[in-house]
Amino acid sequence: MKQITLALFSILFIGIQAIGQIAPDKYYIQFTDKNDSPYSIDNPQEFLTQRAIDRRNNHDIAIVPNDIPVNITYLQGVADIGVDLLFATRWFNGVTVYTNDPSLIDLILDLPYVESALKLIDRENHGKKVFFENESYGDIFTDNDLKSAQSTSTLDYGFAQGQIEQINGIPLHDEGFQGQGMVIAVLDGGFQGVVEHPVFDSLWANGQILGNKDFVHVNGDVFTESSHGKSVLSCMGANQPDEMIGTAPKASYWLLRSEDVLSENVIEEYNWVSAAEFADSVGADVINSSLSYIDFDMPQWNHPYSDMDGNTAVATIGADIVASKGILVHNSAGNSGGGSWPWNGSPADGDSVFSIGAVDIADNRAGFSSIGPTFDGRIKPDVMALGAGTTVAYGIENVGPGNGTSFSSPVMAGMSTCLWQAYPEKSMMEIQQAIKESASRFNNPDNLMGWGIPNFADAWSILTTIERKSSDDEPMLHVFPNPFQNSLSLEIESHISQEAQIECLSVTGNLIFSQAVHLQTGSNRHVINNFKQLVKGVYLLRVVTNNRVFVQRIVKQ
Repeated sequence: MKQITLALFSILFIGIQAIGQIAPDKYYIQFTDKNDSPYSIDNPQEFLTQRAIDRRNNHDIAIVPNDIPVNITYLQGVADIGVDLLFATRWFNGVTVYTNDPSLIDLILDLPYVESALKLIDRENHGKKVFFENESYGDIFTDNDLKSAQSTSTLDYGFAQGQIEQINGIPLHDEGFQGQGMVIAVLDGGFQGVVEHPVFDSLWANGQILGNKDFVHVNGDVFTESSHGKSVLSCMGANQPDEMIGTAPKASYWLLRSEDVLSENVIEEYNWVSAAEFADSVGADVINSSLSYIDFDMPQWNHPYSDMDGNTAVATIGADIVASKGILVHNSAGNSGGGSWPWNGSPADGDSVFSIGAVDIADNRAGFSSIGPTFDGRIKPDVMALGAGTTVAYGIENVGPGNGTSFSSPVMAGMSTCLWQAYPEKSMMEIQQAIKESASRFNNPDNLMGWGIPNFADAWSILTTIERKSSDDEPMLHVFPNPFQNSLSLEIESHISQEAQIECLSVTGNLIFSQAVHLQTGSNRHVINNFKQLVKGVYLLRVVTNNRVFVQRIVKQ
């Protein structure tokens, strides 16, 4: 017999427990199958945008049955019982519904294609969000002396320069990688003030706000109830020179509300999944989620530490699925690091989710930043960015310091987007790995700061480093250190004896110097000491062999 359950479920709905009649509100309805669907994986353009299809094709990701939408006949059958449909999830093959009449759920359970009904809310509690409790804002910035010393960058970052310098992202921006052509989906609790705040003027003027959708209220207005998403978005998309420029000022954005800021209920994890599915369907490259789920207004839903195993919480399962579609998911590690439950929450515990912790401007871990390990022993967070004193937009037209992993996550997400823009052929896992390898604790990661604070110029170089083995006469090239100061070492592995030319060029192609070398069979090391008089900046190192040219970007510090 089909049952209503309060037990947290796995995708297979293991361990369902029956309960009696309870107060009506919101439920999750699980369907049995997708039989007789009008959709087919052979015609994905009927339910995915071309951009979403292209992402899959570009990274050899197959379109599979969980991509197919929920059967519309099943949805209509549930609606005909008399409940209000909220949001469907194709990955879980179900739908959330609302009803004031609990007897209707019994009728829904009698439908042949309904497997079970899960009670999500039986009361409203308008308390403060658990995740936001340790987040705060300081006084607005008014003193220009608080701005960092002017850098050599072509961009005037204003008060936000420090958070980009800390992760050495300025070289990517100076090279022109500022997010152009990339799409970021922002999952949050509301975007009040985004229309009016001047740091977003260029986003609106240039059509970089692609759209918005509310997954809390059907046909709701995402620009109400909370301005949290405004502060989060500013860390990436702000573009007001001399005031604040974010880490991806030229990316495009979808603004998606999945978080109900007036309560804390497990339905928000289902909202998160539905929003992530939407982000996938419209072709997003990156997701930033400054949200975390641990405790709820209904205590029976609270996550024990054992749930943080990367495979149990609903939002975590959804986050790993969206990552499998080729999307790079950034999530706040959480703000409970100083409490009795200090671990990363959901969905940051996912093994494919990039969990971002918080540091201060002196590179020290913020005390509130949630820690690892996950219950199954994996290191979390993954990496760190400025989350204590992050410059964010708030109020009508001001910027000031914000505290929380809500802000370190978008700082990282925007910069990761720019890195991926530079290497679109790389997979999201390759981008993650390069960022980790560039980070300050790559050789000794721990559960306080993960792999540490990334260096995006180094991550850029890691992805550029050429190690080719496609034919016997192609050398393998490794350049280090990069960034460098006065000298640079090259290791070149050549399978034949040959002559080569090592050249340094400006980014506009002007030759700065050239040096002829002979490559012996085997390993060759060359040290170049000609860089002492070279001004700081980005250059191109070119190695020309008998039948091939290798080019790598190098950064002089």
